Amino acid sequence: MHASDAHVYCACPLISVCLFCYSLDSSDDEWEADNEPSPKKREIVPSPITTPQTPRTPASSVGFLSPRSTRRGKTRSKRGRKRSAACMSEDSEMGFWNDISVEDEAPVLPNFVPKRNPGTQLIMASNYSPLQLFQLFFPYSVMATIVKNTNSYAKMRTEAGKKFLWLPLKVKELYSYIALVIYMGLLSTKTITDYWSGKEIYNLPFPKSVMSRSRFQAIAWNLHLCDLQEDRANAKKKGTPDHDRLFKIKPLYTDIITACKTYFHPNRELAVDERMVASKARIGFKQYMKDKPTKWGYKLFVLADSACGYTWNFFVYEGKSSLATGKGLSYDSVVRLLDLSVLGKGYHVYMDNFYTSPGLLLDLLEKQTVACGTIRSHVQGFPRTRANELSERAQRGSIRWLREGTLLFVRWMDTKLVSMCSTIHKAYDGSTVLRHVKNPKKEWEKRQITTPETAKDYNKYMGGVDHSDALIGYYNVIHKTKKWYKTFFFHFVDIAVVNSLIIHQHLLKSQNKTPLTQKEFRETLVTELVGTVIPPSASEDAEPSTSCDQETSGPSAAEEDLCWPEYFGSDATSGRRVCVLCKISGHKVKTPVYCTKCDVALCFVSSRNCFKKWHTVKPSESDEEK
Repeated sequence: MHASDAHVYCACPLISVCLFCYSLDSSDDEWEADNEPSPKKREIVPSPITTPQTPRTPASSVGFLSPRSTRRGKTRSKRGRKRSAACMSEDSEMGFWNDISVEDEAPVLPNFVPKRNPGTQLIMASNYSPLQLFQLFFPYSVMATIVKNTNSYAKMRTEAGKKFLWLPLKVKELYSYIALVIYMGLLSTKTITDYWSGKEIYNLPFPKSVMSRSRFQAIAWNLHLCDLQEDRANAKKKGTPDHDRLFKIKPLYTDIITACKTYFHPNRELAVDERMVASKARIGFKQYMKDKPTKWGYKLFVLADSACGYTWNFFVYEGKSSLATGKGLSYDSVVRLLDLSVLGKGYHVYMDNFYTSPGLLLDLLEKQTVACGTIRSHVQGFPRTRANELSERAQRGSIRWLREGTLLFVRWMDTKLVSMCSTIHKAYDGSTVLRHVKNPKKEWEKRQITTPETAKDYNKYMGGVDHSDALIGYYNVIHKTKKWYKTFFFHFVDIAVVNSLIIHQHLLKSQNKTPLTQKEFRETLVTELVGTVIPPSASEDAEPSTSCDQETSGPSAAEEDLCWPEYFGSDATSGRRVCVLCKISGHKVKTPVYCTKCDVALCFVSSRNCFKKWHTVKPSESDEEK
């Protein structure tokens, strides 16, 4: 019988059966008829068929659409999914899964050429306080912008009839507000008001010494990050491509990302993953991820240094973007996070199966960047061959690998079957890992099992984002709020504190000194934030001081005209705060008066003129008194 004669054509367009493949795949081992027909009856005579017939086909031969699949269009029968090697679709490439007895050739990796030396981009021999490191991410210019927008927003609400006491916010006071926010991450209570509670069981004098409860709540209610007029203009564009859904968190959003990239350059190994910022606010880009510890909230795509967990780049997922390349969210996310014009070449990127695809890894390789990650076996480009593939019941430690050019596909049996794709590794380098397995007596024992190099390095370098999340989670500062942009403000404070801590650790290790723990770092930062006074004329790089920065023992006539005493409230009975000089001497005396230029509370009474003393004492003498 000729192969050309082996096709039976049916009048029904849904049935097209390759009997030649049927004869090749059929065997006595797989299928045997009850009554074996004679060779004469097996002979097929080509003739037109007038009625639809469904030939009996074994499981290994070509599948066809069942009546159910024709109705639903997408569902296929189990028999239809099992295709023989002879009738595989043209887009499926033939291959053979190798075991570890077959040696793989290690790929040639691009040279690691970063744009800058990896690590902290500061003077390594200098000493930086926690406050100075934090101000790299929250500089005076950013704080001044937030103060301006917050005052404008509070004024608008006051004019709208909202009843609350509001005094113009200053940069110094905003730093004190952030200090209390970080302090509340160190010491948690059930409600915010408990920090100012007069009950003996709480007894927390620190928040009361920084600001009153009403002032803290007033700042929290009116905190606003963007310009009001520009925000209104953006709101009018809602529903159009020009509308910016994240406008309310700008400019802080862009400034934090710029600072993260500026003051630290990552090492060769990078990790890409998602991060969830907890929130249940009603907004369109809130996400639900069942596999994350924080299931409801805002999703951030993060690129972190695998060695230390430094958050180098991130962006907020705001839903379907009009700027998408058409290659999928996972592809676009990795390309956007990897700012190769700033990073350089030769980086090793690790990612999970949400991002990994053969097309992405090949495109990164063209840009001199290699990658590795777990992969889903149904993605486009994954080998479809079943020759010598790894069974789901294989022994623990079994390995199969297949190489297609520069792409390495590995399947490894751990507690379950793991599929990986890499342009970095060779298939097997003799590595083993300790696992608890059952012996023939059904008893648990520790045993070294074989592991591919891809899985070993993936477990070692993939935890960069998780490490950053853990550092943030220890002393999380996020407060419950109905305003989504305030949630991001608190998260940006968390990123700034953790990144400052990592820079601090790198600096002190390079100087052979013992760095502070995160708890100690945050405690020191809170203290320095409260005691910091930045004059309005200060630049971003100027060091903060606790006086008016006079060069002589007495102020000049021009400065004397600018420093005026003023009440916090409408009279001497409202808005009282602790005098800074009395606090230094150990007496916490409250006063309703403050200096309009220095923005510090000072006593101004006949028996105790701290206002005069503050402006006449030399800075060196003031420091010695402290």
